[in-house]
Amino acid sequence: RRPGQLSGGQRQRVALARALVGRPSVLLLDEPLGALDLKLREQMQVELKAIQREVGITFVFVTHDQEEALTMSDRIAVFHQGRIEQVGTPAEIYERPATPFVAGFVGASNLLEGQSAQQVVGSPGTYSIRPEKIRVLEESGGPDEAGEPEHSSTTGTVAEVVYLGDSTRFLVDLDAGGRLTALQQNLDTSSEDVAALRGTRVRLRWHHRHSVRVPDPS
Repeated sequence: RRPGQLSGGQRQRVALARALVGRPSVLLLDEPLGALDLKLREQMQVELKAIQREVGITFVFVTHDQEEALTMSDRIAVFHQGRIEQVGTPAEIYERPATPFVAGFVGASNLLEGQSAQQVVGSPGTYSIRPEKIRVLEESGGPDEAGEPEHSSTTGTVAEVVYLGDSTRFLVDLDAGGRLTALQQNLDTSSEDVAALRGTRVRLRWHHRHSVRVPDPS
């Protein structure tokens, strides 16, 4: 085909091949997949990672898509207002954010602060808790906190339910103040099941290790 007749994925492959011909020591890719639809974007992510491993060239990949950054990177640098907030592996950036900005910017996160943190976590400060780490239980049927000292537990009211197909996002207003978002896989539930939880009382529970202390910005 002529260049103008190539699909988005084919154009990306041609551009990448031309860039690699000269065997550069570093290759800058600035939002290379931004114009592609989701399925093709995911396919190209896999191809790019395979090509990078094969040719052994350092790729500097610039993206505003946090999920894409986690998928593509061996190391990530998070920038905010012209300065680097944190550099680390995807797991370090996601599991142990160094600042409140990183905790809120990379992926979905909850931040517990002030009096809410004191009551729920038992210690003052700012804590990041990822939504997928939180279990949503019936208020009366959830495990007793004293019986599982390695877990944090708090109660609240479901303010909103967002059905995502494979999972559901729950926004829960806490009795202790503030709001937590929990993400639950729809293993045995339907959209009708989860929608019925709006306005109900629930207990949220997660392991202590998932309450990650976020250092105050200096």
